[in-house]
Amino acid sequence: MKNYLILLQFLLLINFGFSQNKQTEKADKYFETYQYISAIEEYLKLTESKKVDKYVCKQLADSYYNVYNTFEAVKWYTKAVEGSQDAELYYRFAQSLKSLGKYQEANKQMDKFSVLKPNDQRAIEHLQNPNYIPSLADKAKLFDVFETKINSKEQSDFGAILSNDDVFYFTSTRNTGNKTDKWVNQPYLDIYFSSFKNDIFTEPQKLNELNTPYHDGPITISSDGKTMFFARDGHSEGVYEKDKKHNIRVGEQGLYKASKVNGKWTDVQALTINDKSYSVSHPSLSKDGKTLYFASNMPGGFGDTDIWKISINGNSYGQPENLGAKINTAGKEGFPFISEDDVLYFSSSGRQGFGGLDIFKFDFKDSSIINVGHPVNSEKDDFSFSFNALKNVGFFSSNRKGVDDIYKVIPVCNAEILVLVKDKKSGKILTDATVSILDDKLNLISIKQTNSKGEVEYEVNCKTPYVLQSKKQDYEQNSLELNSTIKGKNTITLELEPIEVIITETEVILKNIYFEYNKSNITVQGATELDKLVNVMKNNSAMEILVKSHTDSNGSAVYNLNLSNQRAQSTVQYLISKGISKERLSAKGLGFTEPKIKCQPNCSEEQDAQNRRSEFLIVKK
Repeated sequence: MKNYLILLQFLLLINFGFSQNKQTEKADKYFETYQYISAIEEYLKLTESKKVDKYVCKQLADSYYNVYNTFEAVKWYTKAVEGSQDAELYYRFAQSLKSLGKYQEANKQMDKFSVLKPNDQRAIEHLQNPNYIPSLADKAKLFDVFETKINSKEQSDFGAILSNDDVFYFTSTRNTGNKTDKWVNQPYLDIYFSSFKNDIFTEPQKLNELNTPYHDGPITISSDGKTMFFARDGHSEGVYEKDKKHNIRVGEQGLYKASKVNGKWTDVQALTINDKSYSVSHPSLSKDGKTLYFASNMPGGFGDTDIWKISINGNSYGQPENLGAKINTAGKEGFPFISEDDVLYFSSSGRQGFGGLDIFKFDFKDSSIINVGHPVNSEKDDFSFSFNALKNVGFFSSNRKGVDDIYKVIPVCNAEILVLVKDKKSGKILTDATVSILDDKLNLISIKQTNSKGEVEYEVNCKTPYVLQSKKQDYEQNSLELNSTIKGKNTITLELEPIEVIITETEVILKNIYFEYNKSNITVQGATELDKLVNVMKNNSAMEILVKSHTDSNGSAVYNLNLSNQRAQSTVQYLISKGISKERLSAKGLGFTEPKIKCQPNCSEEQDAQNRRSEFLIVKK
């Protein structure tokens, strides 16, 4: 992320075991007060004068890491690890390498981290599954991602929230007329709003009644659009601590509530959880308005920043409750968003991901947590996810193109189907039956075998029509069309009818073999019936068959005779393709010379259908 988000990420002043001296004193002062840009300038001066050691390299690397310049961070971490370092440095080095897509090199640094901190959850996950990237990349896509036209070209935009009344709120540094935050050399954050209808944004405007000369945002809004909680820099409210040693005022982020009255945001109130000694930010309000989720570095957490929640009862607030180790890690967790169906989305640097910050989702119903995968997550920082269920659209931010931009997401409509295959007559389950899934043009997508329970599972897109098809030896094939409205988890039963072929003294009787009008190629239905004859002939190796093909009364006698000959020959060729010797087969087309029902010249459609037939006469048993 851009370096202004150092404040919003609540990066703590960590004791790195300083080896300060007179030469690094000025640079260290900047570093200790989060002024990483200025610190970098001073440390680089030392490298130019050749006054560089592993301490300066480490400080430079950490400074670049904290302003998310991973390319330069890797450069200086490489120099810093030429000597021994603390465990967290190896972790930050690994994270930086992942952001550049260098996963194998990152694994080497994670190996070193794991030796120094074997009981750390991050180390345990790494040792259990060091090469997780391929499986993570192969996960089914959850969202389609689209660029938006709301972004500024060079400034950072994030924290997008779409209200139910089509107001689009976000936080940005785009107002270059703002005062500059000297700590990060960026304009202060402001809250903006726009209208979003039919995929079109109106020109963004500043939310003047809530913006101050310092940082304001990000925000969350109630379902009715009348209550907003937002983050604000403590300097705006005169809430800060003086650092006499460095002659600076340190203002932490706090959360505030505002109400919309007559179209204007007013009655701004500070939440009781705000404190001079720690930050609270990144608010997200539950659908019922009774729970507020947020990120904070308050005491009692697991890492740099954790996700917490408080209960809300009017203007009264409960005690902060940490969401626990199921969600929080020793890394950074932030940007929580609670959806209407009780799913928590958040960003983390402490879990296995593609690099930088990845977006995760935690379902409170079953306590499952997953990485949302590509294309939402990338090797860079991906964060600030939100979703409007009413509009079926979401947003997140990413610096994958070098600056924080807002992207739109539309959920991929996935459905799970469990196919159960049974014998139609007995009801018994059928193992080792093939179940194919095809598109609506009957192109094969995938094929599986039923397990010991007679089941196969498929994951499908619920907006796409499919065809399920099941086969098993000695059973007739069965097919089922799936329309495009299937959702969630579904169980579908396919019943296969046992093949029962009637064999008389003179012929093998099958169901009628249908051909398309004026054509002689074998249809799917015809192939199913002919497969029954194939099984009979394979089980009776001496049997020889004469295929006799008949037409209806339509057309001339010559035309019908030629067409019936073509259909008879096509039938024989199909049987040969299935392994029946051509010496055991013969064919004869009879046109309309031997009708089953003599009805000419006034044959009905039903009579014509009965006359269009194939017969399979036994020449030799």
